[in-house]
Amino acid sequence: MLLGAVLAAVVGAFARAPLAQWPEYHDFADTRTILGLPNALDVVSNLPFAIAGVLGLVAMFTRRAREAAAPAWERLPWATLFLGVALTAPGSAWYHLAPDNARLVWDRLPMTVAFMGLLSVVLAERVSLTAARRLFPALVLLGIASVLYWDWTEQAGSGDLRLYGLVQFGSLLVVLLSVLLYPARAPGGSWLWAAMAFYALAKLLEATDARVYALGQVFSGHTLKHLAAGAGGACLLMMYVVRRSSGALVFPDRDA
Repeated sequence: MLLGAVLAAVVGAFARAPLAQWPEYHDFADTRTILGLPNALDVVSNLPFAIAGVLGLVAMFTRRAREAAAPAWERLPWATLFLGVALTAPGSAWYHLAPDNARLVWDRLPMTVAFMGLLSVVLAERVSLTAARRLFPALVLLGIASVLYWDWTEQAGSGDLRLYGLVQFGSLLVVLLSVLLYPARAPGGSWLWAAMAFYALAKLLEATDARVYALGQVFSGHTLKHLAAGAGGACLLMMYVVRRSSGALVFPDRDA
């Protein structure tokens, strides 16, 4: 079923014509300048990403954490996940200072790294440690390549978002199916469900940016999207902490 879902996602993505980045994407509802900072709330609302990502890396690499956590390969996808979340903060803040396609690259690159880190974490726990270990480098490279390919096609005058869309939504589809089809081998699964719920909320807020802002012109949907997605990152941090505290970061491969 997982392989079938991946195949269906690939076919669905590339069966359609190339999709360029629509210019209206950069037209955010809240463009207020505060204390000289343009698009201020869309910029500073990226702070939760930095907090969640940095705390995740601290939870992994302090001396006490290294002694308590597994020294095995399973830590690498977690580090990749938290690094991607942390770098999303400066990348997205830089983009929102003056939104355009060139800056959007730096917003999307760390997000794809985080997506692939999470996918590898879930595959290792739920599906196959061996498969996750073998796929991990290719998955991270695929995530980065999807953004670079989109940027290259935009500069060539024929933008193509299909690979990037496949990486973002296809990886989340595989995560969801893995959680539904395979039993957990570590505690903290409720935090993963919470993270996915916050991400779904973030996408909804992103799609209703102007409508949310029109309600009172206090916060825009996009500002709240950053906060919701950052809360999702915090949930993933809690999932890691629960697993480390229980000593459940390492488990035998299902294939053994």
